[in-house]
Amino acid sequence: MKTSTKIWLCVAGLLLIVLGVICIAKPDITLVSAAWVLGCLTLVTGISKLVFTLKTQRFLPNSGTRMLSALLDIFFGCFFLFNILGTAISLPVVFAIWVMIEGVVIAVQSFDYKKVGFPMWWVLLVLGVGAAVLGYLGLKNLDVTAGVLSAIIGIGIISNGLAYILAVVGVNRFEKKVDQFGRIIGIDEQ
Repeated sequence: MKTSTKIWLCVAGLLLIVLGVICIAKPDITLVSAAWVLGCLTLVTGISKLVFTLKTQRFLPNSGTRMLSALLDIFFGCFFLFNILGTAISLPVVFAIWVMIEGVVIAVQSFDYKKVGFPMWWVLLVLGVGAAVLGYLGLKNLDVTAGVLSAIIGIGIISNGLAYILAVVGVNRFEKKVDQFGRIIGIDEQ
């Protein structure tokens, strides 16, 4: 790998680490940015679905439902983009409700696992109840939930930055081993 490529990967990694720290330190900015990205992605998804539906409606059944889905995505994408502050404020609420509902679903499903003889069914029950409780607490403490969401995003971005830097270290080690192997078998690098 070229030295310039390695330098750019390291710079990108360091910038990602800085961005991750900013996400953790500034949850309000992180949620506004996440709302903007959510709006853009939803709008692009809707437009893509609409184009696909229009091109395939002659030979694929149920094009009406795909058309409705596409139009809803476009509507919500525009709604998110024109209402970024409201979307940013609602993200912790949506996240907390999602965690709570998924926790209840997992807890209920644990009894199905018990019926079929799965010995660790109780772990699913405990995890489900725990998730439901955390979701409920998240609804009660939206500032904490917003901070947790920002921290998760920030940690994810920092992880990506560290991965870039570690990839350069790994490539350097691999190149050294290839050079050593070449010297062992008598191949000179030109």
